[in-house]
Amino acid sequence: MNNPFSVDNYVNGYLDRRMKYLIEEWNLARRGDLGDFPGRVEALGASLEPMKAFEKSAEARIEALEDRYRKIAGAGK
Repeated sequence: MNNPFSVDNYVNGYLDRRMKYLIEEWNLARRGDLGDFPGRVEALGASLEPMKAFEKSAEARIEALEDRYRKIAGAGK
């Protein structure tokens, strides 16, 4: 017998009414959100290589600037 006032029915109704807010509040993903997940991960991986190259060139530039600063600071003594 399916009692319309049962705890199960109450909980199911509550979840049905609040599902949108629960998903947002708990930062849950839905199947539609994950449909292109492999493509997004691949795009992120591809964007890492240029960042790594930039990081290496930035480190080299910073080292060169620090060397110049040490030379200038040492010459002032």
